Amino acid sequence: MGRPSRRGRDINGIVLVDKPMGLSSNDLLQKVKRLFAANKAGHTGALDPLATGMLPICLGEATKFSQHLLDADKRYRVVARLGQRTDTSDAEGAIISERPVDLGQQQLEQALQRFRGESMQIPSMYSALKHQGRPLYEYARQGIEVERAARPIRVYELKLVHWDQQSLELEIHCSKGTYIRTIIDDLGEMLGCGAHVIELRRLAVADYPTERMVTLEQLRALSGEDPAAADTLATLDKLLLPMDSAVSAMPEVNLTAVLAGYVRLGQAVSVSSGDTPQNAMVRLTEGPERAFFGVGEITEPGMVAPRRLVAEARG
Repeated sequence: MGRPSRRGRDINGIVLVDKPMGLSSNDLLQKVKRLFAANKAGHTGALDPLATGMLPICLGEATKFSQHLLDADKRYRVVARLGQRTDTSDAEGAIISERPVDLGQQQLEQALQRFRGESMQIPSMYSALKHQGRPLYEYARQGIEVERAARPIRVYELKLVHWDQQSLELEIHCSKGTYIRTIIDDLGEMLGCGAHVIELRRLAVADYPTERMVTLEQLRALSGEDPAAADTLATLDKLLLPMDSAVSAMPEVNLTAVLAGYVRLGQAVSVSSGDTPQNAMVRLTEGPERAFFGVGEITEPGMVAPRRLVAEARG
């Protein structure tokens, strides 16, 4: 492996980075991209600068499948300050109300129960959700309120870890698009005292193992004094998870080399799809080695069509 060209390396995979507090997700993405000398990189759903924890960063062809991680379930640990409501629902905002806290266990448990399961949530004005091409937080910083439609979310698990009259700590396993700070703000209003997020950590994305997370400091330490050296890059590459780990929950359709060739040309082919329902997305693999080469869709029983394919290596 030689030194990367100025445009970067054609390196494919996913690294699970433990995002530090105070750094934006995009800033972290750019730093990781440079350390891996990758020609292409993307993250899988931004974390607020205040937040820490798991941020899967996709390199190279893995960026084609980042949407599937954006759509995946997440798990968070959140600490909320009781008695104060802020305009951003977190500690970075201005306090807009302060109220006394007189909270009992039963009252708290009853309030938390209302957030479990399926519900409709109105996103925060300080979210990155787009309106006419601009994130909502840009409007909010200008004092402009934009009407937002409530969206369905699902909280699979909500555990009360600790609470007192000043703060509470929760662990939340939820569906995509769930805003934790909105849950905390709504909970504070439900309790009549107000609340805002003071700590937020993403514990997990999909089924990725937390023990595979690495910090930016660890990546920098592995880079050493010569980040572009071949042995340095080879060491970093060992941290990468395969790009098909982003779609590991999809059923697999294994094709012969001949059928895989037709799919690469954009054609639908006949397959044995088993019990996989129509319109389901599937992982496409080739040959006895089961080499991953993209994602397809069961367009009708026994037929699979290509939807997102890995580019074949140049050379």
